[in-house]
Amino acid sequence: MSQNEPRFDALLGAAQRSAVHLEMRDTYGVDDEADDFNEWQRSGKRDIDPGSAYWAPWVDLISRATARGVTVRRARVISEPVTDYIRYEHAGTPVNIHAGEQVRWLSRRCAVDLLLPGCDLWIFDGAQALFNHFSGEGGWSDPPLELRSESSTVKQCVDAFEAVWERAIPHDQYEIH
Repeated sequence: MSQNEPRFDALLGAAQRSAVHLEMRDTYGVDDEADDFNEWQRSGKRDIDPGSAYWAPWVDLISRATARGVTVRRARVISEPVTDYIRYEHAGTPVNIHAGEQVRWLSRRCAVDLLLPGCDLWIFDGAQALFNHFSGEGGWSDPPLELRSESSTVKQCVDAFEAVWERAIPHDQYEIH
């Protein structure tokens, strides 16, 4: 990552009130989770130990944010029936919740009338949108992140996230289809 690219951990570390994440892909292919995903596909077992080498950095990052009073919410817009990757994400979501995130799921069919951004993103304190750029295969594009702070762009993203959140089903009530 070049010095000009935004750093997620710094943006989350600077957040004072909120950090929300909108995910809209049915599959991801990012290198840092490939081994875990392959193991889950092979065995059907997912690492859900918050203290494991895989999860501990994330749990620490989110836990520090929520301890400062930052509300962290994640909404996933998904196709049904779900992909194997979404099954894998669903199986690991208890760790996100353990870390302090609130997570909801929304079927893509329930989002047809919503105006959504073209890619996944994080919004920090309703003031900055960090867009996540992926290739068609689900790996990170180059550059992978784009930070925008124009009020009109951020407002559109906030409105889209809140519309999804309002309709989405809390993780503990969502059943995989």
